[in-house]
Amino acid sequence: MEGGRLNILALDTSGPVAGCAVMKGGKIVYTVSMRLGLTHSETILPAVDRALSASGLACADIDLFAAVAGPGSFTGVRIGVCMAKGFAHAVGGRCCAVNALEALAMNACGFDGLACPILDARRGQVYCAAFDMSSGEPVRALPDAALALGEFLGRLPSGRRLAFLGDGVSLHADAIRAALGARAAVLPPNLSDLRADAACVLAQRRPESWVEPARLLPYYLRQPQAERERLAREGGA
Repeated sequence: MEGGRLNILALDTSGPVAGCAVMKGGKIVYTVSMRLGLTHSETILPAVDRALSASGLACADIDLFAAVAGPGSFTGVRIGVCMAKGFAHAVGGRCCAVNALEALAMNACGFDGLACPILDARRGQVYCAAFDMSSGEPVRALPDAALALGEFLGRLPSGRRLAFLGDGVSLHADAIRAALGARAAVLPPNLSDLRADAACVLAQRRPESWVEPARLLPYYLRQPQAERERLAREGGA
């Protein structure tokens, strides 16, 4: 089926904001973002039910299930990926993994510098990348990484304006402004959270990344904490 006629359900549980969106026949018809202080496993299923009902669709009408597959919270990423896999398997649909940093950069479409999404990775680091968004499509300027903020800022090219967005901004806005001065644009809260409708758009544009449900996998930039602790114990032994 052509991408423009697809019905797509996108799920994002990768960070502090949970979201879902529906693209029906190539148009975004429903999107919601939730920062309610509840676990994503509590909020996302009811949200999907409301989204499908409001869109006049049933799960069986969805052709493609897009999941924001990371980087992000290890548990959160797994919730969204497993849910998309389960839905797709049940109705014979396909899946698409969407990169959280690319989806977040879509909030800066048309910006004449580089979009610099940063997500809180804990342990003094951010998940980060940089994209040229002047064309409306994320064009990579720096690869995904998990870095200390200062190291990331040091890797950014000089001479370009830089737009920072993501849940790492609230933690590091002062440090960003101090380091970069007028070059840094810290985007406001309404543009700083990942939007599930951006995941719909990216999934629609990339049919080469559509896969069978069993092949949808989470995307991690570093090992989960439990695995790191296990390796540290074994190394100590």
